[in-house]
Amino acid sequence: MAHGTGDRFVVGVTGHRDLEGAEDDVASALRAALEAYQRTHGDRLVVLSAIAAGADSLFAEAAASLGIPLTAVLPFEGYEEDFADGEERERFETLLAAATRRCTLPYEGRSTEAYAAVGRWIVDHSDHLVAVWDGKPARGLGGTGYVVAYARERGHPMTVVTPPQT
Repeated sequence: MAHGTGDRFVVGVTGHRDLEGAEDDVASALRAALEAYQRTHGDRLVVLSAIAAGADSLFAEAAASLGIPLTAVLPFEGYEEDFADGEERERFETLLAAATRRCTLPYEGRSTEAYAAVGRWIVDHSDHLVAVWDGKPARGLGGTGYVVAYARERGHPMTVVTPPQT
């Protein structure tokens, strides 16, 4: 299992895109988790996020607001096309610009395989995973339930944030 180097503590994120009105609660929980990691690991803390809509973006925003370096992990070249024009696209572009590093996986375009690969990459390159997960089994390749199952199979350290039901 590959993790951050000894001089860094790397926390990755996976989570649902649609938080069904629970964005503020999830954002607060993610910020609190990052503040706790920051107290423990200080300047060694780095975060990984695919900066997808929903939990991934909220996590990246919390990291940016706390001055924690962000590595944007993109599932394929042209990933920005996954974001509708307007507020969602602007949010993605802002977070991508705020990233201190960028890693783009070698996929040609949008596919469940690319999304599954980015989730596995984040698990494999982090010391700890934060999962914003409703507790339901995977509904397919690449979603939050899939990434959680992948992390669990590997005995990967993980914190689960359960979105409140609205």
